[in-house]
Amino acid sequence: MEYSQAAEKPRWLRDLLRFLPLKSQFVLTGNVRDHQLTETDPGHVTVQPLVNVIAAELRQVGYSGVIGYDPLNGFRAVALPGEQPASAAETLIGLGLTPSANGHAPASLELFTTTLERLVSSSGPPLALVADFASRLLARSDALTSQEHVAFTRALVLAHQAKARPHGTPPRPFMNPVIWIVDKEGDLPDWFLIDNPRVRHIPVGKPDSRARRALAPSLLRSLGGYRDAGAGPAKEALDTFVEQTEGLLLLDLLAISQLGRVEKLSFTAIGDAVRRYKVGVTEDPWATIDREKIRGGTEFIRQRVRGQDGAVTHIMDVVKRAVTGVGAPRRGNRPRGVAFLAGPTGVGKTELAKALTSLLFGDESAYIRFDMSEFSAEHSDQRLVGAPPGYIGYDVGGELTNAIREKPFSVVLFDEIEKAHPRILDKFLQILDDGVLTSGRGDRVYFSEAFIVFTSNLGIYQMRPDGSRTQHVFPGDAFEDVQAKVRAEIDQHFKLVLNRPEILNRIGENVLVFDFIRPAVAAEIFDLMVGDVLREAVPVPGASVRMASAARDELRELCLADLSNGGRGIRNKVEVHLINPLARALFDVGPKPGEQLTITGLSREAGTVTNLDVVRTLAASAA
Repeated sequence: MEYSQAAEKPRWLRDLLRFLPLKSQFVLTGNVRDHQLTETDPGHVTVQPLVNVIAAELRQVGYSGVIGYDPLNGFRAVALPGEQPASAAETLIGLGLTPSANGHAPASLELFTTTLERLVSSSGPPLALVADFASRLLARSDALTSQEHVAFTRALVLAHQAKARPHGTPPRPFMNPVIWIVDKEGDLPDWFLIDNPRVRHIPVGKPDSRARRALAPSLLRSLGGYRDAGAGPAKEALDTFVEQTEGLLLLDLLAISQLGRVEKLSFTAIGDAVRRYKVGVTEDPWATIDREKIRGGTEFIRQRVRGQDGAVTHIMDVVKRAVTGVGAPRRGNRPRGVAFLAGPTGVGKTELAKALTSLLFGDESAYIRFDMSEFSAEHSDQRLVGAPPGYIGYDVGGELTNAIREKPFSVVLFDEIEKAHPRILDKFLQILDDGVLTSGRGDRVYFSEAFIVFTSNLGIYQMRPDGSRTQHVFPGDAFEDVQAKVRAEIDQHFKLVLNRPEILNRIGENVLVFDFIRPAVAAEIFDLMVGDVLREAVPVPGASVRMASAARDELRELCLADLSNGGRGIRNKVEVHLINPLARALFDVGPKPGEQLTITGLSREAGTVTNLDVVRTLAASAA
């Protein structure tokens, strides 16, 4: 595989080779379980386990042998490709070890410590010891057993006693180093690592874009059509593969290519293979959404969300971008769509999210809602992503990460976002920017197939100096004034109060301000609600319920007298003045099949309880 920059070694490896003559022991942490890129010939690269890459590099700079150790298999001489097993076994024998037929010597902490002493004090050709899975040498780094304490005390002393010796022609300084491979620094005793001038800590990072680009061509070559593809399609597939695997390991890239081969995907579908690997499902509901359904989506949502034509049109534009992929970031990790719905209570913000879910997925069960007023405490972010190791609830996981893992294709609603603790907003920044969250258990959860919706009442009220609230916008204000005041308040809240302007930057122009429910819209909502109630009120088969015009006008006046609570307030009034008394009347009247009940009027007892005047007629005679 030709790649001009493949010859440059990764930073961790350059750091290791630079300090070999200066430090006697090294601790490697971070991305140590991934394969590492290595150059086999000029311009040709492959991937190998970390221990093998270290061994090959050490042998290349003059080390005569590299001993590998892990708590399961014990000691082994790490042989280079083409090297005879017998010569590798001689290295173990020279340290007093007895290899078995498979080339491994027994494993134990005591034998490991003894071999460590022999290695450091060896006067022969330079050797190195690589202790893999060294985190498992100890049960607890902060509570060592006596045997563990003795072992690491001896390792500490040996680190200071080791000296460089000249070797080779011309002579160069060599130590017999010990390389510990651990998950994190805290897996070894602090007193062994901290302020120890003879130990060098080297973090191993995840593969960058250059490493992924070096490996990608050989992986794409195994997919159908790549070998015969022109330069343009091949480069486009390569760029897609590299950009959409940001943050993944080289082992992940190998798995993605294998997934593509198993499912017989063309190289042009490499982006789909990455998506399947991240999300864990083969089906892509976004690709199967009926375009005709989306074309009629504006009218579909307007049937459920009345009086918010601007917000509906805007969110449908976001949906069309999500479905077509126009303007989507090349990395492919960010959510399919993001919207911030602001405005008074009861005007349809939550209903819009439900209607959007029904439009996209045909099922409101794909709608995931979080009431952010429940996440106002400082540590409530652990409810979303899960508690860290060692804390109660670690094994349960987070509510948000579990939900997305279960339903990656979903509309996620964060209701009343302003009530969440500012610490949680950092999680939202990760979602909007990278499209990924790491759970408390260390799992990466991707939001690349989700549609994120925030709702807020910011700007409707203002806080007074005494802590009380005063209304900032009023139902009589023009919508342009409501929109300007609400957006200004949102900007001030995120930029000055929360000091999180970057969140608004990620949302961009998708802040949609909802208008108050105006009288004409309120009348539409009222008629829809009353119609639904009467249509569904079938006391017995063949019976029906209707409402006289005078009674409907009287009910309308009661329900629309106060619009401050929006559509939800109208629903509450319909429940008090129609649904409850209708249920009471039907129970008392006991209609028979074929009868029609007509509500002719309303009466109120003591100004509180509403009763209905109901006339019974035969449906046929009424007709």
